[in-house]
Amino acid sequence: MTLSQLAWYWPLAGGAMIGTAAGAYLLLLGRVAGISGLLARTLGMPGDGGRSSAALFLAGLALASGLAMAARPIPLPALSANGAVVLVIAGLLVGYGTRLGAGCTSGHGVCGLGRASPRSVVATCVFMLVGMATATLVQIATGGPA
Repeated sequence: MTLSQLAWYWPLAGGAMIGTAAGAYLLLLGRVAGISGLLARTLGMPGDGGRSSAALFLAGLALASGLAMAARPIPLPALSANGAVVLVIAGLLVGYGTRLGAGCTSGHGVCGLGRASPRSVVATCVFMLVGMATATLVQIATGGPA
């Protein structure tokens, strides 16, 4: 089964779970559940505490993903050696961008927009525009599908 064949309720259920988890994290711990910030806290980067709660949240994400794949497996395309290199480079660039932009799409897009933060509205619009421009340029440069 491909992603395009999935029923409408799977994305709805996933979105509800993400919103519930992010809202609970904010209400219970007073922190925004931005994934880049959680990862940085887990690795001890900011040094502002909350390391164990951040690690538990990330572990919960991994567990939920594993359970979802077990419940409804979706075959993933094979990754070539070149694709793996591109994936690592892209991941490093995204990590750099989240530090540069003081947050990631989960922090700004899910949590910030949910709190009606003007800064997050701007950040999310910039993320989306840069993402669309990058995808378009990569497709043009590689001759991929339009």
